[in-house]
Amino acid sequence: MSSIDSRGTGTAVPVRRDPVHEAADDLCSAVLCSLRRKDQREKGRQYVRGLLALPGRKSMRGIAGQFGGGAAEQSMHHFISGSTWDWEPIRASLAGFLQAATPLTAWVAQPLAIPKGGEHSVGVAHRFDPHQGQMFRGQQAFGTWFASAGLVTPVGWRMHLPEGDGPEPLEPADAQAAYEESAAAAVIETVRRSGIQRPVVLDIQRIGSRSTMNRFAEAGLPVIARIGPATPLLVTDPALPGHGAGARPARDVLQAVKGLCTPVEWTDPDPTLPGGRHRSTLAVAVRVMMPDPSPARRRHLLLVGEWTDPRRPPAQLWLTDLVRLPVGPLLRLTKQGRRVGFAAEHSGREAGLRDFAGRALPGWHRHVTLASVAHAARALTATEHYAAA
Repeated sequence: MSSIDSRGTGTAVPVRRDPVHEAADDLCSAVLCSLRRKDQREKGRQYVRGLLALPGRKSMRGIAGQFGGGAAEQSMHHFISGSTWDWEPIRASLAGFLQAATPLTAWVAQPLAIPKGGEHSVGVAHRFDPHQGQMFRGQQAFGTWFASAGLVTPVGWRMHLPEGDGPEPLEPADAQAAYEESAAAAVIETVRRSGIQRPVVLDIQRIGSRSTMNRFAEAGLPVIARIGPATPLLVTDPALPGHGAGARPARDVLQAVKGLCTPVEWTDPDPTLPGGRHRSTLAVAVRVMMPDPSPARRRHLLLVGEWTDPRRPPAQLWLTDLVRLPVGPLLRLTKQGRRVGFAAEHSGREAGLRDFAGRALPGWHRHVTLASVAHAARALTATEHYAAA
């Protein structure tokens, strides 16, 4: 693209291209088509552009200021919080667009705790966060992230609003059950709407392991879940220590077979770590079952253990129903969660995933949907797939 030199010489002066904004425009053209009116599609594009252009915290005033004054802010506020357009078709279209560009490796469930004070944002309450093991005041959300070889980016969201939200926090046991239900439902809903069946990677080390695994089995979704070291398991391989001895803590099961570990290479998403991004850790997989009062619900699973230091207990423990995969691919699959965690902390902040401050839940859904489009635009510009398209 070029323009005429302002000196009138007729010399073509190249116009600097912004690949992120070009990717955003392409994405908006593809995924906002469910918005019936042209002015809605344009406001959606402007909102995504504003999220990308605005440094720091993304406010409605700052986003609208990219395109106009006070009237623009009022109009944009209505588009996000007061309109009636449905965000789910946009999320499904985003997943489809990404699948065509860089096919999905795994879905990753990523909790998003957003500390907030005051009473003026949707879903703010005193909450128990099982992942952190502590109380905090703010919002709890769950993102379902699309993880491929080329990128990681969120495509589905759910705000955790357990029954009993109010000035008094729920009891930890009740809060944990509600949290577990929201976490599983968030992923299952997104995968069903997208129509793309791939393994789900999630962390359930401090929530109900058996009930969560059963929930995904009932939904027909393969899963690899991080579990706590005390999770009780039954060894089903007669050649291994512990077979027939009843339920044992997962850590003890793995410690008994540590001599069978093999090195597995993988790539760390954090480029700032010393020693480069290439890592090698020791791992082993053991055939197990989860004890269940109902024999019909006992399924063959694999327990995967990873050691960063062979002199210490396993650093990570994972449970999966992908029983035919070797330990190397299984361990590398778990690293999709590490990629997503890194992206949620860094590029997620740039896209404004945590920055909605309105009172209405539909407004939050519309904001995080368009922030996901903005995040995807940034992620796509870093892939060879988009550059070659």
